Amino acid sequence: MRSLPYILRHLRNYSAFACLRVLGNRSEAEDALQDVFVKIWHNADRYQVNGLSPMTWLITIARNLSIDKLRARKAKAGTGLDEAEDLPSAAPGPEALAIAASDRGQIVACMAELEPDRSDAVRRAYLEGETYQELAERYSVPLNTVRTWLRRSLIKLKECLSR
Repeated sequence: MRSLPYILRHLRNYSAFACLRVLGNRSEAEDALQDVFVKIWHNADRYQVNGLSPMTWLITIARNLSIDKLRARKAKAGTGLDEAEDLPSAAPGPEALAIAASDRGQIVACMAELEPDRSDAVRRAYLEGETYQELAERYSVPLNTVRTWLRRSLIKLKECLSR
């Protein structure tokens, strides 16, 4: 049986990666991660056993909270060059690469199985925080088409990752 510190460290690593990947800034990701654990502590009774693992629930909360923080940051950001200097690079940092090293190959291979525009839409929606409306405008397709693309792509990714 695994110890509680091991389990918490494991949960923290996956959650931290989700926060860091979306926010691109380690200190913001650490703040978001603390908010994630507080939110989970206060809302643990809302978790429903429905076939999804608690890890999936935790990572979804981490990703959604990080996207909310990213959108709030974008809303505060001005259009001047001084603000542009503070924006983080979109490239993954060393922490993100280290955390994701074990799963990276499989995820990349599964993403490559998707059509290029679907793969790009998944990245933009779930890693960069673009809204469905922004994606619909980017790809010049109806909003419901974007929703269908993302739903089907996630199903394909789930199947691929479970092989």
